[in-house]
Amino acid sequence: MSALKADAVLDLRGVLCPMNFVKAKLKLEGMDSGQVLEIVLDSGEPIQNVPKSIKEEGHRIVEVKKEDDHFRLKIEKGQ
Repeated sequence: MSALKADAVLDLRGVLCPMNFVKAKLKLEGMDSGQVLEIVLDSGEPIQNVPKSIKEEGHRIVEVKKEDDHFRLKIEKGQ
């Protein structure tokens, strides 16, 4: 388990691609560099696509944790 505490949490279960990435990106834009966003994503396309897209935006994936039928993803905001 990651020692980094999330500064914000965004539950995107039930949100389809690519809107889940768009919502995560908008949330990150309102945060300061170095802050941690935890997002909850469905299995399948969301967990396959969102982490890759987030990394391409210059953010760091801190943790990916499977929970039941969804995933918790911790992201440290980049510059």
